[in-house]
Amino acid sequence: MRENPAYSATDAGVVRRLIEENPWATIVSQGPRGLIASHYPVLVDEEREQLTVLTHLGRPDEELHGFGSGEVLLIVAGPHGYISPSWYAAGATRVPTWNFAVAHCYGTPEILDAEENLRVLGRLVERFERRVEEPRLLDPEIGARIALGTVGLRLPVERFVCKVKMSQKEDRPSQERVLEQLRGDGPYASPALAAEMARALGGAAG
Repeated sequence: MRENPAYSATDAGVVRRLIEENPWATIVSQGPRGLIASHYPVLVDEEREQLTVLTHLGRPDEELHGFGSGEVLLIVAGPHGYISPSWYAAGATRVPTWNFAVAHCYGTPEILDAEENLRVLGRLVERFERRVEEPRLLDPEIGARIALGTVGLRLPVERFVCKVKMSQKEDRPSQERVLEQLRGDGPYASPALAAEMARALGGAAG
């Protein structure tokens, strides 16, 4: 991904928040048969000071990825959406574009032992179940059987490229009009993208 200074986020805290709020990631590696991508839920490892991601793969994905032979790319995407030039302030000459937040994280994965893998699986279930009315945590016996078909991973993020493109280059009236459309009820409305855009602009637009 091209690093664009206008939209570049160099703070690891921004990447951490993207992962926490959008915990569905794409893992890409150069496996024995060529490039391969897998999609799994992820967690930030709160026990590590360095930005580190925890996840798991279903067997035999770990063999297809060839873990242990080099670094992998983990892609996390936040809110995104189409921005119409018709939304800009009167007199503005703009082209259609897309607002988005995305992070590309690079690191060499560490394979977890069976005990830690089971613990991470339990944390993943708890992470999502806690939001439902009657949460059901992972039963230890069931979890142990499920864990046999998975491989746990810890990915210390050694470097990352993060872009948060949220109309930063536009004038304030145009930013406000874009936010109004995203918060509305039109075909491209997106409250989540509006919230992300307002945060990125840091109060530059209401």
